[in-house]
Amino acid sequence: MTITDLFLPFLREQGYDIRISGTLDVYTDATLLAATDLVVQCWSMGEITKEQSTGLAAAVRAGTGLAGWHGGIVDSFRGDVGYQLLTGGQFLMHPPGFSDHGVTLVKERADHAVIAGLTDFRVHTEKYWMATDPLIDVLAVTEFEADEDRSRPVTMPAVWTRSWGAGRVFVSAIGHKPDDFDVPEVRTLTERGLLWASR
Repeated sequence: MTITDLFLPFLREQGYDIRISGTLDVYTDATLLAATDLVVQCWSMGEITKEQSTGLAAAVRAGTGLAGWHGGIVDSFRGDVGYQLLTGGQFLMHPPGFSDHGVTLVKERADHAVIAGLTDFRVHTEKYWMATDPLIDVLAVTEFEADEDRSRPVTMPAVWTRSWGAGRVFVSAIGHKPDDFDVPEVRTLTERGLLWASR
């Protein structure tokens, strides 16, 4: 089972008619994307053509939602700046292996539909160091302590949303392995994020 499979029953229960594509050429089908409420992208690394990237960005700008987690959305298409602007962030590195670390919800955004009623939580997974856009709406953060490479502690966005024209984008840096979603808060905010981003 892939992590994507974890969310298919949930989406079907919410009334979505799901189509799974193993090629990025789906992003060049303007008619299909215009009729699509939500794109859940799970595509780590790889390359995207200009036509594919432009098609996805145009669809989101027109109202199609875009959502994803971890490397499936923010470790994708490193050579495409337009895609990085669309998602609002790009994975740069993570410390070796998995680590126990806290995820802190941003108190000023406590009423946001994605995190309302949730509390801070801990995970045992990769902790992403991100380059992010200042226009994202950060909902949760992780902390990096000072070390031999970093002269001071850093608060790093871990979950965020953003607007892109008429469309919405949801990103969570959490979700390297299936059991990350056994943490109730991770599962809940991811499900809510998918719904929030949807048209």
